[in-house]
Amino acid sequence: MPNFIIKTHKQNVVYTDYHIYILNKGLNSGKPQKEPFANSFVVIVQNQDDLETVYWLAYSLWKSKYWHISLCGSVIPFLRIGEFKKNFISKVTLLRMDFEQHKKHINALRLLEQQEQHFQKNLTLINELRRTILHNYTKQ
Repeated sequence: MPNFIIKTHKQNVVYTDYHIYILNKGLNSGKPQKEPFANSFVVIVQNQDDLETVYWLAYSLWKSKYWHISLCGSVIPFLRIGEFKKNFISKVTLLRMDFEQHKKHINALRLLEQQEQHFQKNLTLINELRRTILHNYTKQ
């Protein structure tokens, strides 16, 4: 199970260990990403397997809008690092109890993500084809 460090990301800092970034500002707070956000936390882990586990846990929490109850701020909502750490660590602790089920969920989420990317690619191709056909009408 993953051992990790959570801290606030500072721009121009390069992390040599395995890591992901978690957005901490706006309605998409909690969104995990491999590339840094301007306003984000960084979760540093020890190996690739832990990185995958932490990424998919963060992804599932973000997609289920788990962090919305923890947002502060009246104009631009944000997620405090203390609140994030407390809740994220408790979720990782729960994950440790049923790690096999978590692995099954990760595989299912990966398949769904691949299907979504495939459908998005097909939609892009359909839109390009539509634009080409409509362009031929205006050309005549």
